[in-house]
Amino acid sequence: MSEIYTLKTTANREGQVLDFIVSNIKKKELKVYSIFHPHGMRGYIFIEAETKDDAQLSYQGVPYAKGLLKAPVNYQEVEHMLEQAKAQMNIQNKDIVEIISGPFKGEKARVTRIEEQKEEIILELLESAVPIPITVKMDAVKVIRRDKDEE
Repeated sequence: MSEIYTLKTTANREGQVLDFIVSNIKKKELKVYSIFHPHGMRGYIFIEAETKDDAQLSYQGVPYAKGLLKAPVNYQEVEHMLEQAKAQMNIQNKDIVEIISGPFKGEKARVTRIEEQKEEIILELLESAVPIPITVKMDAVKVIRRDKDEE
């Protein structure tokens, strides 16, 4: 079973350390399952590895990596720092979707625009008398059908 180890790094260099570690893991084929740096937590990276040796080998020779803290952490201690990974949504313009959460739950709508950076889509409700654009999060809809024939 894997454990989560805390790696101390130079503050504001966490991104560089992450890149080096990913490269090391691939080269050395280590049993490291995930690495993450919680937003706003300076000077620390978490490494989920099968053994402490795998975690140590992952940052060996990496600049700005200072060393592991002695004890591994429990998942419950870091769970609140994680957010759900962005779902790769297969939503396209003119798709017909059903809204699955929020005040328009159950309504059907057509996608008019996709804002990938904000993870939002702009919809027009199908059953409204006047087309009113509404903005919802991508995870608040499910695609019902592709609408390639129309328009």
